[in-house]
Amino acid sequence: MFTKILVGLDGSERQPEVLRQAVELADRCGGALILCRAVQIPNSIPAIAWSLQGDEFEDFLVEHARGQLKRVAEGLPDGIVADVVAELGQPADTVLRVCKERNCDLVVIGSHGYSGLDRVIGTTAGKVVNRCDRTVMVVRNSEVS
Repeated sequence: MFTKILVGLDGSERQPEVLRQAVELADRCGGALILCRAVQIPNSIPAIAWSLQGDEFEDFLVEHARGQLKRVAEGLPDGIVADVVAELGQPADTVLRVCKERNCDLVVIGSHGYSGLDRVIGTTAGKVVNRCDRTVMVVRNSEVS
């Protein structure tokens, strides 16, 4: 049913629950996960990044995110992660493009509540749900507000 599952990760407090449910689903379906993270210039970046210029700065951010995804993958069951993808870009656009390029059957992402600016521009989850031509599972974690 779901053999390639793209998991959109952002490092938030919801990430463990998103991963738990994606792993459980992949295990039941015999599927594999593709962990994906879109990198934007974060509010707080490592101090060393400020000394870099141009492409070096972007490369640093992407490699840092890729390293984080690889560490996440190491904590998951053996063989369940097919790949990790970290790219510079807007999160929804990145998830949608990678999903299509990798011909994924399902996208698993976390939900973020509507507050502040999200009410005007929409959440990443909302954008993916509205624009994706594949099945999307939005994970809610009632313990996180």
